[in-house]
Amino acid sequence: MAGDCTTIVVTCASGVMEIVLDRPDLLNSINTAMRAELSRAFAQAETDRTIRCVLLTGNGRAFCAGQDLGERKPLPDGQKYDLSLALEGEYNPLLRQITNLPKPVVCAVNGVAAGAGVSLALAADITFAARSARFVLSFANIGLGPDCGASWLLPRLIGPQRAAGFAMSGDPVSATQAEAWGMIWRCIPDEELIPSARSFARQLAVKGPLALAATKRALAASWHNTFSAQLDLERDSQQALGYSDDYTEGVAAFRDKRMARFGGR
Repeated sequence: MAGDCTTIVVTCASGVMEIVLDRPDLLNSINTAMRAELSRAFAQAETDRTIRCVLLTGNGRAFCAGQDLGERKPLPDGQKYDLSLALEGEYNPLLRQITNLPKPVVCAVNGVAAGAGVSLALAADITFAARSARFVLSFANIGLGPDCGASWLLPRLIGPQRAAGFAMSGDPVSATQAEAWGMIWRCIPDEELIPSARSFARQLAVKGPLALAATKRALAASWHNTFSAQLDLERDSQQALGYSDDYTEGVAAFRDKRMARFGGR
């Protein structure tokens, strides 16, 4: 996988697939090649049983500046781009891959996240950000509305008023403000960002993969379930997990005062 990539760098160690957006001279803006390479990487993460967690970050001073507008050169004879094509064919499937991945996705926002870069960061299950990082939704400044799931993610993370102000104004939100609003999990000093996020991802990689997948499914379902329906989901999930070898191993490890060795079965 890694040798085929020109816009990202993919490495795997200690059960963690680390994906680094790697177009630093263009602030890791997303082009067609990057969308395809990210999709292949997440597809590998889903099928490879040795990968227990994904860590996504960026190279250089930006995390991701969103869509590479250099791909949107003027068309002849006043023709217009059908922006839905890239969304339906590439961006939306990628965001679905990330949110549907039955493994935790950790994001380390190392610099500015703008446009679709905000969605990439917030679609992760757990997001860290460097103290110098900032989040910008500048769609309104170029005559567009938010996409890539931002209009769904933001109200649920920070509430409707903050989401509207953030999306309509185009004003940046600092990492410290994002943490205070609950938009991200943790704001970290710049020099500690990658070591902290990597350590966290490796902690998740040794936990029960069935349990983490069930947790991710339950949290996602809670957005549309009633409380009663969520209780039923939890009941059924615990029944299935209770029959797993991982649960047997987890209880045995607890009794033996040792670290559990989960096999994902």
